[in-house]
Amino acid sequence: MNFDRRIALLFSAGVFFAALTAALLNGRRTFASPNPTSATGPDRAVIFGFNPSLSAAKPVDAASVLAPDKGKLRITINGQVVGAEDFEISPSGEAWLARGSMSAHVSGGAEIKASGQLKLSSDGAPLRYEWSAQAQKKATGSVEFEGGTAKCSADLGAASPMRKDFSFGSPRIAVLDNNLYYQYGVLARLYDWKAGGKQSFPVLIPQDMVPGTVDVESFGAPQMQKTEHDALRVSTPDLEIIVFLDANHRMMRLEVPSSNVTIERE
Repeated sequence: MNFDRRIALLFSAGVFFAALTAALLNGRRTFASPNPTSATGPDRAVIFGFNPSLSAAKPVDAASVLAPDKGKLRITINGQVVGAEDFEISPSGEAWLARGSMSAHVSGGAEIKASGQLKLSSDGAPLRYEWSAQAQKKATGSVEFEGGTAKCSADLGAASPMRKDFSFGSPRIAVLDNNLYYQYGVLARLYDWKAGGKQSFPVLIPQDMVPGTVDVESFGAPQMQKTEHDALRVSTPDLEIIVFLDANHRMMRLEVPSSNVTIERE
């Protein structure tokens, strides 16, 4: 089942858009085919490769990549409020912590809860990520980042956790997990505003254990509100997400035009 079909099913079932990010990456995934006869087996790590031919975003000044931020995001579908997310980005010793916790409920579906805490170095490279998600069942997981490798573990209630490793061409990987939207604010910090133009980022979706890439490009949007100064287009050939930011590049609003979804700072 492709990601576009999966997101349609999730909407019809009232389970919100847990596969939104997966659909975003559908057009740009580049997987190395695992050997079915390999001794690693289904319970062991499988290595997927990031395509190095895609242009990677250039590092920016480490002192200006991350900045403290805290707030609450209102989640709406077709103009109806369905949930909210509290988030905070703050320094922690020599590293940074970006964390968020959301809950949402769509008519006819179960309540959805998700939380994530991302530890990053000062240049925006992820160091460790911990997440939990709950709808009908609860799941938890973590990712350890070492250079360009992401070591993922997920506990879905089975006898042993699922484990996979992913290898990327850059340590500056964007974490864009299901139903956690503060992470697009972190992505906006990774974008090199001085260089501008279209920049490609390796991406990991920890809850789905899916790697890929997204294109990010700044542009002037006529539908900006008074509090907004810049906008980023996050896209693949299959989906587009618009992130609106203030003059300090704090995320103010996120829109998914094809799904009538809006995430807005209160």
